[in-house]
Amino acid sequence: MSDKSDLRAVYPSLKGKRVLVTGGGSGIGAGIVEAFVRQGSDVVFFDIAEEESLALLERLGGKARFERVDLCDVAGLRQSIAHMVDEGGAFDILVNNAANDDRHQVGEVTPDYWDERVNVNLRHQFFAAQGVILGMKEKGGGAIVNLGSISWHLGLPDLVLYQTAKAAIEGLTRSLARELGPDNIRVTCVIPGNIQTPRQQRWYTPEGEAEIVAAQALKDRLVPDDVAAMVLFLASDDARLVTGHNYWVDAGWR
Repeated sequence: MSDKSDLRAVYPSLKGKRVLVTGGGSGIGAGIVEAFVRQGSDVVFFDIAEEESLALLERLGGKARFERVDLCDVAGLRQSIAHMVDEGGAFDILVNNAANDDRHQVGEVTPDYWDERVNVNLRHQFFAAQGVILGMKEKGGGAIVNLGSISWHLGLPDLVLYQTAKAAIEGLTRSLARELGPDNIRVTCVIPGNIQTPRQQRWYTPEGEAEIVAAQALKDRLVPDDVAAMVLFLASDDARLVTGHNYWVDAGWR
């Protein structure tokens, strides 16, 4: 966990809450899992990266539950959510974090690759939400936090399918918020800027990192904890009347 964790906000309303994080084994997802564990939440995370996920569990001293789930397999995703609900109760909070930003050229995209990218980056968010909604309704409410991306707002190169999916997530958020509001289920979207993770560092040289900071209004490098801080607030009762909108964590990157 971050050595600055003692300086972070504590939300009493998150203690004991049942939380599901998709793609929670590494990067931003791992930061979100750690943040909820610090709040005393009951955290389950889904991922396909077993080695990274098990390493995270070890760092957390086992204070979370990891399930290997392929989110592109909707039947398997539904089954896993149902199993977790049967085992530990309905979820109060869903964080739809999982995504993959593989680079690609427009001319190389096939229909199969299109479908695979949409499945990886968009489709599972809807079906994960669908899987937790009934339990949230029975508990009297809940919170769903979707992860978008700054990339399509900037029109970055070599990411057409990823950016298409991420743009759709903002529409999904708006629509679900309206549909689920009468059941006291809030739906919001967090839009990260360029977050310093091991995966992102594969793409950027030190010069590239400097360019990112230069383009930001605030001259520091964003890390997963910064995104997690926004997610915690939106999931907490402090945000009880916050729904249907996007919340940027990008250090003013334009």
